[in-house]
Amino acid sequence: MKQILLIEDDVSFSKMLKHFLERHQYAVTLSYNINSASTLLKNQKYDLIFTDLRLPDGSGIDLLKQIKKDKNTVPVVLMTGYAEVSTAVQAMKQGAFDYISKPFNPDEVLEVINNALEQKATTNSTPEKINTDKKNSTNTEFVKGISAASKTLNEYIKLVAPTDLSVLITGESGTGKEVVAKTIHLESLRKDKPFIPVDCGAIPKEIASSEFFGHKKGSFTGATEDKIGHFEAANGGTLFLDEVGNLTYENQIQLLRALQERKVKPVGSNTEINVDIRLITATNEDLLNAVEKGTFREDLYHRLNEFSIKIPNLKERNNDLILYADFFLEKANKQLNKSVIGFSKSVLNIFLDYAWPGNLRELSNVIKRATLLTQTELIDTNVLPSELTQSKETAQSNASFSTKENEKTLIINALKEANNNKTNAAKLLNITRKTLYNKIKEYDIN
Repeated sequence: MKQILLIEDDVSFSKMLKHFLERHQYAVTLSYNINSASTLLKNQKYDLIFTDLRLPDGSGIDLLKQIKKDKNTVPVVLMTGYAEVSTAVQAMKQGAFDYISKPFNPDEVLEVINNALEQKATTNSTPEKINTDKKNSTNTEFVKGISAASKTLNEYIKLVAPTDLSVLITGESGTGKEVVAKTIHLESLRKDKPFIPVDCGAIPKEIASSEFFGHKKGSFTGATEDKIGHFEAANGGTLFLDEVGNLTYENQIQLLRALQERKVKPVGSNTEINVDIRLITATNEDLLNAVEKGTFREDLYHRLNEFSIKIPNLKERNNDLILYADFFLEKANKQLNKSVIGFSKSVLNIFLDYAWPGNLRELSNVIKRATLLTQTELIDTNVLPSELTQSKETAQSNASFSTKENEKTLIINALKEANNNKTNAAKLLNITRKTLYNKIKEYDIN
């Protein structure tokens, strides 16, 4: 029987919730404050912690910080009647599994518990190594999201990183393809070796051979000294080729030969150099379409695409948006020597409604600009670019849930796609679980 520690100072509510959980075969221990909960945690192992946000001797987030500091892996779910986005973000940043607001829907409570216990079981069976090295974290800027799309992305990275498979990363411009490539490298067996990023779109075709394979002094006009190419520089480590679709057909042949033979010959040299590299490539183009058109070699495509990862756009990771916004704000504060605390509620709503065609790069730029212009503690709408504020007005007039009929259809389709998992269905619809449960009841959806 799974053990749950319930920390809630409302005695009648806590007893009601305890009886409800016990009827569903959970063993529940009650605590009414942080002090007694801390004592219980020292003497007993629990499978899940439910804690109120506001407690007599502190906050649930304070308790969460202590649990994480003690390296306790028990999942923590925060509950409150004061549901605010900023508080939810803070809780998630500190490592909360989920966040639920009162009054509860019984099905919602059970679903959150099931999701938390499933993740705990997965974590215990295949422990995930989290890199806390400050140097690595600042270099990669990789933020693990909580959306379904981000969890899939994280799982793919974890699976492919320890291998030597060539990885093709696809996704829209600004989604963070190089960040994912660097994260794969840092989670690989080559993490202590070089990571060499190359922008293929910035290399003139005339000097591509020299850039990739190096050259000897005097081998051509302007070659005033020996140069090490990207392949040799990445020897033992990872070579990342961004926008690989920009390579000319001739350069593609040279790249394919180097990958097949694992040898390179600098321009003007007669000596071949053995290279041991792991190749990661990225593109925002449709390479298969380029193969069909004959502008990209099919044999090279298959050589690059031993494992493919598609990075979701920012709109597909809507549940992660506030986490990213908070991360970019911290970064902007450091770069600009500012101390902006957060975002106003209206700004957060605008962020959530906006389409973000430029993805993470656009979000980062918007926040950096807004941080520079902000003279108060919170970023407000007056420092946002016009395209965001106009987008808010457009979104309100063209809301997805425009009629009762298509709203019901959207909900049914989302439930089917999520295999009736209401948490995932709510994420697909970009609404809260509570709203989804209310809509299901309103439309009598079975």
